[in-house]
Amino acid sequence: MPTSPRSPVADTGAADLGAGLNSSSFPATEPEPQGLPPLFDPKRVFDVCHVGVVLRALLATQAGLALGMGLAAANPGQWALLTASGTVVSLTALLLWLISVCALQRLLARLGRTWQWLALMGLGALSAGLGWQLLMLVSPESDNLFRQSIVMLTGAAMAASLFYWLRQRERMQRPAHATARLVELQSRIRPHFLFNTLNTAIALVRVDPHRAEEVLEDLAEVFRVALMEGGEAVSLEQEIELARRYLAIEQIRFGERLRVRWELDPAANQARVPPLLLQPLVENAVRHGVEPNEGGGDLLVRTQVRGSEVDLTITNTVSGLASTPGHGMALRNVRERLRLMHDVTARFEARREGDEFRVHLVIPR
Repeated sequence: MPTSPRSPVADTGAADLGAGLNSSSFPATEPEPQGLPPLFDPKRVFDVCHVGVVLRALLATQAGLALGMGLAAANPGQWALLTASGTVVSLTALLLWLISVCALQRLLARLGRTWQWLALMGLGALSAGLGWQLLMLVSPESDNLFRQSIVMLTGAAMAASLFYWLRQRERMQRPAHATARLVELQSRIRPHFLFNTLNTAIALVRVDPHRAEEVLEDLAEVFRVALMEGGEAVSLEQEIELARRYLAIEQIRFGERLRVRWELDPAANQARVPPLLLQPLVENAVRHGVEPNEGGGDLLVRTQVRGSEVDLTITNTVSGLASTPGHGMALRNVRERLRLMHDVTARFEARREGDEFRVHLVIPR
């Protein structure tokens, strides 16, 4: 398998290019980010389509139900019977409410705050009423208008409590969103990378004009993506293509010192990830695993589908004292952005194992 989308410069003049560029590298200064979006996004309040949100809501509701039935029951047997009956109503109502909010989140986000409360409480009452009717189908007891009204009022109150929790959850996540957005903007334009790449293209013009044109094309594409307004998610295939272009540029600079291997599972291509997720990870691998070492280093990017999940692994070699320690901001940013997008369904792990540094991500397929 080829080590890079394009082979390194072959002739003597281009071979001397890497040393000259390394000696003229610009310091890694960061620009001041401009134009941060508003911190508050109403759509995040109603983003209940994550497994983590559903599990937390279920656990809280069932815990409250169990405690409430304990107050009404005279003995453990009656408590178990009351809890089982209540679970039919509460589980049905909660799932219906969450599905409705997930489906209507864009519409709900456009409503005024008062109408949001009324709509969500109305959905809660309706969902609880449907759950009660389901219980009546399997219960020997006759339906009772008073009890059904109490159930619906309880559903409305629980919906209000869940909405309040969602609002508090969004408020607590605002600093994390702002920090992740800030680091994302800071990582979009790195002047030292731009100047090094332009120096590479200038040097190649004299020895290989065609390769110089390819470098500038890759640079233009990298910056086109980097300067686009960030969206909510992109495909893993798009992230891999952007990483390929970035590494193609660095391959020109480092030549045989940068040895890249791709092991990609096509079935993983459509997994959704935050934009600009992979490029900072491969950039870290180059800066801390290849650039400081005279012998260069190896970089492996692997994707693999495992059931309903996708494994993404970035592994690079390091060589002890030659590796310059980083501040970990890129890794923390990736971890936080994955958590904000996929909650408990995504996992992130970064660790050094001997002479290798490995970043392992698990995302929903």
